[in-house]
Amino acid sequence: MASSNSTNSGSPQPELPESSGSTTTPPAAASDPSRARYVAFRGTERVAFGELEAVATAIAEHAGAPETLSPVLLFETTRGQQIEVDATLPAEGIVASVLARRRGRGRPKMGVNCGEVCLLPRHWDWLSAQPRSASATIRRLIDAARKAETPEDRLRERVDATHAILWAIAGDLPDFEEACRALYAHDWPALRSLTIEWPAGIRAEMHDLLGDAQDG
Repeated sequence: MASSNSTNSGSPQPELPESSGSTTTPPAAASDPSRARYVAFRGTERVAFGELEAVATAIAEHAGAPETLSPVLLFETTRGQQIEVDATLPAEGIVASVLARRRGRGRPKMGVNCGEVCLLPRHWDWLSAQPRSASATIRRLIDAARKAETPEDRLRERVDATHAILWAIAGDLPDFEEACRALYAHDWPALRSLTIEWPAGIRAEMHDLLGDAQDG
């Protein structure tokens, strides 16, 4: 299991992004939600980050602390997706709840999840004419598109994920809108300047998500 960390609001504030060191999700995590990278915030404090089991343990340990009046916000960092979590559950209950939400219907033990796809009639006609099932054809098309991704595509995905997380936890901080504009403009010096007074945990998460983004 990949290591997980809890952060302290008094830790040194990291720079953005001048050197590598960001945390990326390993390929296997794309089909296994338990191995994806997660981050939990309570207010502006970064409680923990890493794989789900370790983050859930940290959330459960913080649940009884007297200062924990703010709700816990949990994110899967590949897409910046916020996941509802009941911080009063034990760690194993949090893990089970998150995995149930993320895996949904289908055959999760085989890595197959079900979802809804809305297509026009001509798209269904094309799929029905293929030698494989519609699901298999769509999977092959997606795999081909992922293989064709460029560094610019990957950077866009990481910027979008970072923005989604910031929108949920940093929207009331000074210069938030200007920082978001700098983020999407890839103006890293401006982003560092605009967020220099932000809480250390938020800056640390931005660094983890964007630290090597310029290298593609």
